[in-house]
Formats: sequence, structure tokens, C-alpha cells
Amino acid sequence: MKLFSHSPNPGPDPPPPSEALSEDEVDLFARLLAQHQDKLYRVAYRMAGHHEDAQDLLQDALLEAFRSFKRFQRGTYFDKWLYRIMTNTFIDRQRRSKRVGRIESLDAPQSGGEDDGALVREVADWGSDPARVALRETFDEPVQRALDSLPPEFRMVLILSDVEEFSYEEISEMMGTPVGTVRSRLHRARGAVKLALTRKAK
Repeated sequence: MKLFSHSPNPGPDPPPPSEALSEDEVDLFARLLAQHQDKLYRVAYRMAGHHEDAQDLLQDALLEAFRSFKRFQRGTYFDKWLYRIMTNTFIDRQRRSKRVGRIESLDAPQSGGEDDGALVREVADWGSDPARVALRETFDEPVQRALDSLPPEFRMVLILSDVEEFSYEEISEMMGTPVGTVRSRLHRARGAVKLALTRKAK
């Protein structure tokens, strides 16, 4: 079984997990993956910024998912489970990279109320905003550069919200952070991306 088919040379099959999957479980994993692999690649590309890096990220995440598949709860959302694994994989890779930026520059507390230790804000509806349209519908260089400028946690929350359209509660569950933190990071990430795209348009 090949974990991913976008690459012309996906490499050998993964090694067996520590607790080997049954043939039925392997088949189920393959079927679920086939339903979501295009979305997974889109998110991986938005996160990584380059085709090769997206392939590496996705392969690492899928290998971890395959090894952990016995812990997947049947009847729950396979894509959300995979996004959480991909999020953790991406953030771990970024933290090991010399290119990672300081998260505190965007995540520092600001004046206002707090919810679960995070700033509470009402995040404006971005439904018809040109910046969000560009984020969702194009893969051009300015959009990706704007995303690349964000720390990994902020990039991921923006992708999950404004590209994949998950709710704050769903993102909170996937990223293991309070809803208040999701709102705060999303507000800052949207502002940073919108500013970057506005400057590019001038």
C-alpha cells in the first residue's frame, strides 16, 4: 500500500507499526485516506509552502497515522484526526528548523478579557474579504509568502479556519488549545496576512 500518490516516486511501503494492523484495518486506512488525500495535500502545501516540503510533511504525518491507526476511534472524523497529527508533525519540524520564528511576537497578551488564559476577541467575518478569497482559492506566491511569515501555530489555525472552514471548537480539539487561544491566534494571523497582501497589492 502506498501512503500517498501525488509524488511520482512515493518510495517504499512504510514499515509495520509496533502493533501490527490487521488486513481489514490496513484496507480501511487506505479507503479513508483515498477520500481525503487531496485535501490533506492542499493543507500540507499551505503549511509547508513548497511541493517537496509538503510531500515530506505529509509522508511523515501519514506514517505516524498508519502506525497509530489502532488508536483511531471508528465513527469519528478521520480527516480531523489526521489534521491533528499533521499539525503536531509540522510544528515539531518547524521547531527543529533554523527558519522558525518567535511565536511570542504574535501570541503576546494584549489588553482585554481572558478565556482559559487567552485573550477573548470577536473575530470579524471574513466571508467576502478579498484576502480570504485569495487564501482559499489561489496558490500564488504572495499568498504563500504571507502564510510563510506566520509562526507555525498561527499558520495552522488560519488554514484550518479559513481554508478548511472548521469551527473554533473543532480547531481547538485538533490543536489541543483552548477556544480563546484559537480566537486570539486567528485574529492576529488574519491581520498579518491581510496586511501582507495589502502591501503587495500597492
